[in-house]
Amino acid sequence: MTHFPTGTQRQFAPSQRIRTALTATSAALALFAYSAPAWAQTIDQNTPSGSPLSPGTNTTQGQSSSSQSQNQNTTSTPTPSTVYEPISVDRSGSSRDTVGTTQNSGVRTNDGLLDTEAMRLRQPVKPGEFESWARDVTGRNLKRFGSDLLLPGSRDFATPATSTIPPDYALNVGDTVSIALTGSMEGSVDAEIDRDGKIFLPNVGSVSLVGVRYRDLRDRIAAAIGRKYRGYDVSVSLTKLRGVRVYVTGFAAHPGAYSVNSLSTLVNAILQAGGPAAGGSFRSAKLYRNGQEVADFDLYQLLRDGDRSHDPLLQNEDVIFIPAVGRQVAVIGSVNEEAIYEVRQGESLADTLRIAGGPTNLADDSRLILYRLSDQDSVGSRQIERTAASNFATEAGDIIQILPQGSLARPLERQQAIVRIEGEVNKPGNYYVAPNTPLAEVVAMAGGLTPRAYVYGTRFSRETVRAQQRRGFLDAVDQMEMALAAAPLTGNGLGDQTQRQAQVASAKAFLDQLRKKEPDGRLVLDVTPVDAALPNNLLVENNDRIVIPPRVETVGVFGAVYRPASFIVGNGKAIRVRDYVEQAGGVIRGADRGNIFVVRANGSVLTRKRGAMSAQVLPGDTIFVPIRTENYSLLAKIRDISQVVAQFGIAALAIAAIN
Repeated sequence: MTHFPTGTQRQFAPSQRIRTALTATSAALALFAYSAPAWAQTIDQNTPSGSPLSPGTNTTQGQSSSSQSQNQNTTSTPTPSTVYEPISVDRSGSSRDTVGTTQNSGVRTNDGLLDTEAMRLRQPVKPGEFESWARDVTGRNLKRFGSDLLLPGSRDFATPATSTIPPDYALNVGDTVSIALTGSMEGSVDAEIDRDGKIFLPNVGSVSLVGVRYRDLRDRIAAAIGRKYRGYDVSVSLTKLRGVRVYVTGFAAHPGAYSVNSLSTLVNAILQAGGPAAGGSFRSAKLYRNGQEVADFDLYQLLRDGDRSHDPLLQNEDVIFIPAVGRQVAVIGSVNEEAIYEVRQGESLADTLRIAGGPTNLADDSRLILYRLSDQDSVGSRQIERTAASNFATEAGDIIQILPQGSLARPLERQQAIVRIEGEVNKPGNYYVAPNTPLAEVVAMAGGLTPRAYVYGTRFSRETVRAQQRRGFLDAVDQMEMALAAAPLTGNGLGDQTQRQAQVASAKAFLDQLRKKEPDGRLVLDVTPVDAALPNNLLVENNDRIVIPPRVETVGVFGAVYRPASFIVGNGKAIRVRDYVEQAGGVIRGADRGNIFVVRANGSVLTRKRGAMSAQVLPGDTIFVPIRTENYSLLAKIRDISQVVAQFGIAALAIAAIN
């Protein structure tokens, strides 16, 4: 086939006559060593003695051997069942193919077939006007339903390299038929359907096969051979399929002429064309054949319902037309898939919700909110009962919102609570209590405190507090990240450009680690080191956790000291923080004396600005001496914070150190 440059008119050179009969598979077949049995010869004196699958000359009837007399019971009656075996689908095309080299807006190879690798470079279609408007109004990044599923670069909807031919497949020009005979005649041949829709068999003649269903192929071949021969069995199959040319027109992302294989369907061609464009319909894809509409396929049947039963096989010169998009609506809120959907005439709000996957398990299933273009200057929105949704027809431009309900925060006084208490209590466990139960009552249910209980060191963790800490912590990390991006990195003593880049990368990596930290939700209780009971006026909440530790008589000194260690608290003596720092050998040369702080056993933090060095040490205290940095830029502060978080894992300390 001759290829022409873009824009020129293409003409196809006259094709040579397709050779439809191959040479005999053996010399014996060529000489027809196995002639028909004697009884079969007497049925019709005009029966040729040559094989219909070989071009050899006729042989005499006397050449029949005694061993072939065993085939006298062989008949030409076709076997009722046909085995449908996988065949190889030809994707490479051929110069003899009628489809030739086509031109369209897609990427093509020289043989006219679509370059699937180049298709992966295609970008999704640009959003239409309604998509942009819906995003602006709802504040959500809404896409047309199906636009991601039909992107060629992310899905492979092509026909597999080997496929099983369906029984309804209609044979076409270029298909290769394999015929095998056994019995009184033996041999096989692969014959290609020529441009007249026929194959030629020696001694039989031309057999018209174009349009014949695959299920009827064996009967057609057997009937043609049976007019000349007797006493044989025939088996047929398709060994190769040729491509067909179809046209995808209308509002397709990439309209044009496409070469597809004979097993391709309407959906396959639409997918190769990139699906509907922003102005194309997902609810209607029309198939025209010989000027007549033969199918109108709704892509939602495949994408939402998984139904491809009405997806027709394509034939050569079929035309697929994608009409303009129909009515579009947006569905948001507690639905299984927020998106922009296309609705047909007469579909109701209930039908639209079904297309959107229906409400989620947390949705308010009693009502929906409808925002309609015609209501913008009047009521603005309507509240419609879900039971009446089927009575309201969906209109173009509607925005349907399903409100959440299961995720609403309920008043604490209405909620039962499960409280976990452990440590120095007589009966540790999980206790199910009524709303507004005070902490003292839960302690009483646990059998009260043991004599070794250290109330001042109680760890009281609460889920609502943890969520609040998490939000505040992430806000602080965001501020640190913004300050890092805006901080001047020249002339601040951080070294050369390479060193600065390394430090900035290290700071960013640390900020990423901070984002993964989870606050513990600890509450600092209003108790003193000498208290022997927990606060009575504190009401418990669901999932509260109380851990009452035993009394400890140690204090830890860590960080930039010569000998980090834990020390026993003095025997009733008032020893200050600075004294324990000295017991640890004092601070090293690189210590930051001005930022020494103490973490109390109850979770509070005492900094040097608040008199930490002169404060009396309490049992369970932890004293930390940070390392001094050469400059106090933002990067230096971040490095200080990293040391604190690494040693204690307390996110709140990072926020305190910044301030």
